[in-house]
Amino acid sequence: EKIPKAYDDKGNFLDKDGSITTDPSKVLGYRLPTEAEWEYAARGGNKSKGYKYAGSDTIDDVAWYWQNSGDKYLTGDRDWDTMMKNNCKTQEVGKKAPNELGIYDMSGNVWEWCSDWYDSGYYAKSRTTNPYNSTAGSNRVDRGGSWNHNATGTRVAGRSHDSPTNTSYYLGFRIARTVP
Repeated sequence: EKIPKAYDDKGNFLDKDGSITTDPSKVLGYRLPTEAEWEYAARGGNKSKGYKYAGSDTIDDVAWYWQNSGDKYLTGDRDWDTMMKNNCKTQEVGKKAPNELGIYDMSGNVWEWCSDWYDSGYYAKSRTTNPYNSTAGSNRVDRGGSWNHNATGTRVAGRSHDSPTNTSYYLGFRIARTVP
């Protein structure tokens, strides 16, 4: 597509000229969304109806989580052996309802990487101004919850973090691109 690279080999954002930038709006290539971009999209953007999950207040309408990601709906306490016997796993995208922007699986299925370094004070900053955290930490932000977590972890406000070298059955990503 002849789009400029979004990152250098150290994970720094690159602008259209290939220079390092900390401003995501200057990055034209495909990249991970910032945490604020991810949350804005998950909440339904300017069409938001204020749902707890991405697209509904009823989790089973929009999210895969430990109770509904297998052959049958599970009840009782979360138990890994029971989940494995029930074939609980990541599901094909688009089997649940989308959110207000028509985006699928932003609650549950897999935690999604964001480009931000984890900041425990994220909510003290204004989400409307996209508080990109360019200060390197040791963990990157994950959002959305996954198929092996409980309902609370799949809320739009749910967040976690992992080492950027981590790979796992519960991690995935969604790409973003700044509109030029």
